[in-house]
Amino acid sequence: MSKQKILALLKQTEGYLSGGEVSRQLGISRAAVWKAIDSLRQEGYTIDSVTNRGYRLVESPDRLTEGEILPDLDTRRVAKRLEVFPVIDSTNNYLKREAQKGLPDGAAAVADQQTGGRGRLGRSFASPEGKGIYFSLLLRPEVPPAQAVNLTAYVAVAVCDGIEAATGLRPQIKWTNDIIMNGHKVCGILTEMAIEGESGALQYVIPGIGVNVNQSESDWPEKLRPIAGSIAQAVGHPVPRGHLAACLLNALDRMYCDWLAGNRRPYLEQYRRDCITLGREVRLVRPGGEERTATAVAVDDQFGLVVRYPDGREETVTSGEVSVRGLYGYV
Repeated sequence: MSKQKILALLKQTEGYLSGGEVSRQLGISRAAVWKAIDSLRQEGYTIDSVTNRGYRLVESPDRLTEGEILPDLDTRRVAKRLEVFPVIDSTNNYLKREAQKGLPDGAAAVADQQTGGRGRLGRSFASPEGKGIYFSLLLRPEVPPAQAVNLTAYVAVAVCDGIEAATGLRPQIKWTNDIIMNGHKVCGILTEMAIEGESGALQYVIPGIGVNVNQSESDWPEKLRPIAGSIAQAVGHPVPRGHLAACLLNALDRMYCDWLAGNRRPYLEQYRRDCITLGREVRLVRPGGEERTATAVAVDDQFGLVVRYPDGREETVTSGEVSVRGLYGYV
């Protein structure tokens, strides 16, 4: 933990940071500081040292650690409790386990790799080491469960905000919650909710977010290449994952604070602007396998998709009722 705090201090400091100052701020010995610096160097960090001046961070590898995230993190409620794992089964599963032990509202779990990542409808979500950001938030809003049903759509807008803040490019949203760049899916969102059986009160909501950051085309199986993409492919260069993770957490914090305060309308309007599904012909696939073709014409105030059938009839559908697929390609 001291190593990550020292890394965060180095990233926040212009010029040199003395070992004595690090020792004073963190309450550790000079020997512990030197040992942490040596460990960081072994992990690929280039750290210059000058007698009587201290240490200066020259170059960083693309690692997803607390020390890489904290310097750019600026939140009020989200990620005040932050856990970063090199590998875990699933950040959603971790927070569900910890929620039963009283983990507080806003806690965040971030992983460099997941061994059991999941998507919607029980599908697996590939979470390889060193390529993406896989994270979840534990939210405990004191609202009726019905008010939290559409929280995933707000999360989708916040994810777009975070990616735009880090890269300068704004993604789009394939209804309901796939994040799209250059026609390819770069992020999926899975939200899970727990309700108390006797009272019907909302216990927690956990949005889980998996972001493809620095994958290249060769990282995808042939069958996924028309669908899957990464942010690096969209922007044309690798993206520092620690900075991106902080931007995502900052955007989600702003969204959550606004959502709790009732300032939700701007997110609905932004969702409509971001939704790439609107105006396109789509296939509606119901759970029983029935398929129909329609045109997506609007998103209603509850984030339902309004579609128009060839006979002119309109219907509003929800993600629980249908799966929406592009008629001419993924989107």
